This record gives sequence, C-alpha cells and structure tokens, in this order.
Amino acid sequence: MTGNRAAPSGGDSGESIGRTLRRGLALSPELYRGLAVTLVLATVMTAGRAAVPVAIQLGIDTGIRAPGGPDLRVVTTVVAVATGVLLLTSAAGYLMYRRLFTVSETALAAVRAKVFRHLHDVSMLHQQTERRGALVSRVTGDVDQITLFIQLSGVVLLISAGQAMVATAVMAAYSWQLALVVLAVFAPAVLVIRALQQRLGGAFSEVRRRAAVMLSMVSESVVGAEVIRAYGVAGRSRRRLDHAIEQHRLARQRALRTTVASASIGEMGAGLALAGVAVVGVLLGVGGALTIGEITAFLLLVTLFVLPAQVATEMLNEMQVAVAGWRRVLDVLDIQPDVADPPDGVELPPGPIEVRLVGVRFAYPATGSGGNGAQRAAGPLVLQGIDLDIPAKARVAVVGETGAGKTTIAKLLTRLMDPTDGQVLLSGVPVDRVRFSSLRSRVVMVPQDCFLFDSTVSENVRFGAAGVTDEQVATAFAELGLAGWLAGLPEGLSTRVGERGESLSVGERQLVAFARAHLAAPDLLVLDEATSAVDPLTEVRLARAIDAVTRDRTTVTIAHRLSTAEGADEVVVVDDGQVVQRGPHRVLVADPDSVYGRLHASWLDSTSASAPG
Repeated sequence: MTGNRAAPSGGDSGESIGRTLRRGLALSPELYRGLAVTLVLATVMTAGRAAVPVAIQLGIDTGIRAPGGPDLRVVTTVVAVATGVLLLTSAAGYLMYRRLFTVSETALAAVRAKVFRHLHDVSMLHQQTERRGALVSRVTGDVDQITLFIQLSGVVLLISAGQAMVATAVMAAYSWQLALVVLAVFAPAVLVIRALQQRLGGAFSEVRRRAAVMLSMVSESVVGAEVIRAYGVAGRSRRRLDHAIEQHRLARQRALRTTVASASIGEMGAGLALAGVAVVGVLLGVGGALTIGEITAFLLLVTLFVLPAQVATEMLNEMQVAVAGWRRVLDVLDIQPDVADPPDGVELPPGPIEVRLVGVRFAYPATGSGGNGAQRAAGPLVLQGIDLDIPAKARVAVVGETGAGKTTIAKLLTRLMDPTDGQVLLSGVPVDRVRFSSLRSRVVMVPQDCFLFDSTVSENVRFGAAGVTDEQVATAFAELGLAGWLAGLPEGLSTRVGERGESLSVGERQLVAFARAHLAAPDLLVLDEATSAVDPLTEVRLARAIDAVTRDRTTVTIAHRLSTAEGADEVVVVDDGQVVQRGPHRVLVADPDSVYGRLHASWLDSTSASAPG
C-alpha cells in the first residue's frame, strides 16, 4: 500500500486560465447543455442595443433634417421600430438571465455535492492534516465565487464582448476611418490590460488562500471558545486572528492595486477614443464624408464600444477570482483517495467475523512531505510487522502506552486507513477487497470522541440504522440497561443533544454512541474506549452498556483503562508498534516484570491516587 497523497496548496498551480475553465466546464456539463440557445438570446440582446444609435441617425438625417423640413411621420416610424427592437431585446435578456441562473444553480449545486462527497472519500490522514476551515471554504466560498462569476460577471463579460463586436461592425459600416481611430487608440490599452490580467491570476489565488486561512482561524476561535477562555488566551487568539485578517487584507490590497491600474488604463482609452472620434469626425463632416446624424450615432457607438471594454476589465478581475476558486475546487478533486471502494469488491461472508493481521506495518506520512497531490514520504513506522489472530465472537482488549499503535490498529481494522505493508483479513477476505457497503454494514467503530449531530437523541441513534422507529430505539437503550438513564432526560428520545453533542456529558455521549452501534448490529465492533473522564454512576452504566453491546459479536476494544482489559477474553499488549504479549488478564498480570504487569501496576497506582481519601 502507498502513503497518503498530500493536499494541494490550493494556490496557483501554474495551469492556464483556459485549461482551468475547460476542466471546470467538463466538471459541470449542465453549464454548456443548451448553450446555443443562451448564445442566440445573448446575440439578440446585444444586437438590439445598436438600435438606438441607428434610430437617432435615421431620425436626424431622414426625419428632422429632411429636405422639405422635419418629417414627423418618419420620426414616429423610427421611434416605433426602435421601441419594438428594445422590447425584443429586453425579452431576450430576461429569457437569457432566467435560463442562465437556473442552469448555473443546478450545475454548481452538483459541484458542491461532488466536492463534499470527494472530501469524504479522501483519506482520514488528509482530513487530519488539512485545516477544517480550508476544506469548508472549498465547498462554500470557492464555489460561491464561481457562482457569482457565472451568474453576473460571466454574463456581463459575454454581453460586453458581443456588444463590442456589434458596435465595431456598425461603426465600420458608418466610417471605416473613425473605426480605425477607435481601434488604434484601444489596441495599446488592451495589450497593457492583458499583461496586468496575467499578474492578477497569482494575486487572486493568494487572496483565496488567505481567505481559507482566515476562515479556519475564525472556525477555531468559535469552536475552541471554551478552551480559549479557560486558559485565558483570548488575547493571543485575537492576535492570531488579527494577523490572518491582516494578511487577507494585504493580499486583497495587492490584487486591487493591479485592478485599479487596469481600470484606469481602460478609462484613459475611452477618453482618448471619444476625443479622437470628435476631432476626426468633425474633419470628415466638414469634408462631407459624414452627416450630422452619422457623427452623432458614431459617438453613441463609441460609448457602446468603450463601455464594454471598461466593464470587461472589471469582469476579467472577477474571472480571475473565479478561476482561482475553480483551481482550488479542482485541486480537491485531483486528490486520489488512498482508501477507495474496490471496483470489483466482494461481500463479507455471512456470520461472525474473525480477524487476522499478517505482517502489518504502518507509517504515517512524514510532516511537510509531498505537495500538490504528490505522494508523501513515509515517516517512522508506527506498527512493525503485526501478526494477530482474533477468533469470531472473541472479546479482545488492546492495551499499551500512549503512542504504542493501539488506535492505528483500530483504524486499519475498519479500513479508515490501509497498511503500508501486510494484510488485514476479515473472515479470510482482505479488507481492501471488501465492498464499502458490506464493510460499513458489518464493521462498526465507536471512536474515542463520540461525535453527535445537532439533533435529538433518537435521530443520532438512528443515524447508524436508517428506517427504525422510536420504539426500536427505546428497545436498544433498554437492552443496554440504559432505560433509566433515557427516562431521566428532559424529553427522553426527543432531547436535543446540541452541536457536537455538547448538551450531554462525555459519558452520556458515549451511551448514545453505544446505542447507535448496538442498533446497527455489526458482526465486528471496534471500540476506542474513553471512560477516564466520567463520574462513577456513568462509568457503571458504560460498563453495563459495553458488556451488552459486545455480547455475541467479535469485539476489539482499545482499552485506556485496564478495568476493561480485566473483563476481556484475551488481552493483546502492544509496545513500540509490536505485539509483545497476549493472553487472559489473570495470566499476564501474574508476571509483574512484564509490560502488562508494569502497565497494570501503574494503572492501580493512578486509580488509588485519584480515589477520594
């Protein structure tokens, strides 16, 4: 097995804007389905905008300045036709915007779901090494920037490009000389703006990176508020957050300086174009090459031409932000999950599960290694050639000092991670060959930090077995000997547990987690036990619940308290990544000089020291 692939930095990957947009559109095919209809509507909308200058020219030259004096009939006809064209333009614009908003929301909702699902598929190691706020910003902030660009800036950019082309064509029809003047003035400005846009790509990528860091800091400050207050480090937390905010401000400031320069060049080009048209147009008019109506129309057409150019500059800046967001989203999707559902996976054999570890070695990725999706170098071995057999329906306690590798074994059994070398077999089947649907329904882990969702007790228990009734949930609590505890809750099964279960104590969260595991009815149960911070009454309840939930099923318990090991069928002692002892508690404890003997003696000393005197 290979190690984890590192998270991309989320920055400018060096990929061109065009390639990024092509990959983004490939990710969201809904965006270009029916694109032809949208473009037709946009063309009608932009072409109609040239109706006003043409109408003014015709009204002046054939109506107001008619040979026999002003012809109101001609003026009325011109106004009526122009009004009809503008109404058609407005209708086309409405249909285009409605279509685009509907399509973009559908497409980008699918992108959010895809990124969210992929984040669940990537390895636990990646999720543990990446900032939670940064991951959240990929699904929320970055996709929001893409949505904003497609629905507003992208549409404006599309319309502006069409309007500029229509204006150029009509200007050329009136006077190719004046059209060349406008293009000659704008050509240098376009070249300079294009160079500035290339700089903006990296600048806005840095803005998105700083925004992710800032969001992560805010998230930590909110979630960790209790710890921050308890240790009196509010000032230090504020300084860290202030620093993140300041770095984000500076990044935006650097990007906006380039934006302002780009906009200023566009304004200067617009002013020079109007001045050039005014001077050359008057000269041509004096020579009889242009009428007053044509010169007036041309000035309005120049406005139609330069306005999109100015707007396009700002929209191109927004496009850089959106492209930076696309890159960060695509970076996530480029991460190959280390633990993937096998395409030709098999089902676990029915019945109780036996466990075998054969030559299992595991090393976490070295800190700081890898990058941009590359394979990360392995760090020191955490497990060093583990060979272990656990019979079906056996209750095994895995003990050892902190850092010995106990929890790593639990994660390998549930395939939250794969071993670096060796095999984990469940009922004779390599775990990496088992289909996820079979593995997750037959193997359940209750982690040390029992995460509860912000819902009711009943909903949290049902999370492990969809479709069960409140009566079945209540029965599960009763079978674990917890009916009395449940009755003592303010609203019984309907009691809300709060965010992350914070309305309940640590031990009570464990009770809900055990009920959830019991109702899921797994054939292999892995418990990362955490009962050291509970009151005596809750500890008794936990012990009773553990005894009930582990009965008649294969159970591997990561025992932090050796009282759990005393009740197990067999104890496996892990030291420095190796199995150094195994056997019943009464046999292992008989040798006071063994690793288990010393652990047990140390646990007895700490228990007696903490007991009330």
